[in-house]
Amino acid sequence: MNHLITTVEGLENRIGKAIAMIQLKTIDHLDEGALLWLSKSPVMFAGFGNGPDISLTLGGGDPGWAQGDTHELRLPTALLDDPALARPGVGFGSVFLLPAISEVLRVNGTVASVNGDVVTVSVKECYSHCGKALIRSAFWSALPGVAVPDEVAAFVAASRFMALATVDVHGSADVSPKGDQAAALARLEGGLVWVADRPGNKRIDSFRNILTQPHVAAMFLIPGSTQVAYLSGTAQITADETVRAHFAVQHKIPALVTALADAALSLRGSQALARANLWPVASPPEGIDPHQLGLAHLRLNKSLGARMVGTMMSVPGLMGKLMDEDYKKNLY
Repeated sequence: MNHLITTVEGLENRIGKAIAMIQLKTIDHLDEGALLWLSKSPVMFAGFGNGPDISLTLGGGDPGWAQGDTHELRLPTALLDDPALARPGVGFGSVFLLPAISEVLRVNGTVASVNGDVVTVSVKECYSHCGKALIRSAFWSALPGVAVPDEVAAFVAASRFMALATVDVHGSADVSPKGDQAAALARLEGGLVWVADRPGNKRIDSFRNILTQPHVAAMFLIPGSTQVAYLSGTAQITADETVRAHFAVQHKIPALVTALADAALSLRGSQALARANLWPVASPPEGIDPHQLGLAHLRLNKSLGARMVGTMMSVPGLMGKLMDEDYKKNLY
């Protein structure tokens, strides 16, 4: 494989440094807006990191199945597809979805305890994440019961949404959403699973993790189906032009492609997705405004930069307008 990215410097030369806005709107607890989001969310992607290893599962049920307070997130073990992954002390990263909402809520921390039928997570990070992955995948436009391939390679090629879990050297887990058109997100070829990078992922964090801890976990979804392709393997990042050209969409070529090797792939149904009953989607939950949530997090972040940006973004409707323009201009 040519043009491998092996250093943070090489990575940043290719795609730039971490997006400042993500850092500025990250808070260390669950605020009122985040708790409201949890109360209406039917599904979660969760990564559990154990040393250099990371595993990924789904959780879901009726809206509000996951609960919490300021510093704790509580998850019923019965509503996790693989509750055995949750062990005290392991790193935790998650993505919570809301029907018809493009943005997602990310909650990261450490599993504090597993008592009886509840996993308790000590929250360290909470922030909203842009909706490009869900928009590109047309996630909320799907209908239930869509026919899907029963062979893993074909399923991966037809997938339009993916959750990628990585872990850093300190054991902190990260789960990043990725989305695209079918055949443009991922493919299994030459014994490797190739995944395109697009704008809108928290790319620097997950890529930095790959450079130091290459073991990753992933799951691929075809919206409308409750089948999921699970993957566990090691990752490398390439800027090879020929490889990247295979994933061109609208004449735009991704900056990087991740190659997943030594991949253990399996295809199985998700009880969490079945319980969440995501499709068809009628309307978004009442009382949720992801733009206002992001603005509230800017105000809660104590850094000077966050306060300055929060002040500038306080003009009514400005944050939503800027995000909508970004989705139109920079979707690919």
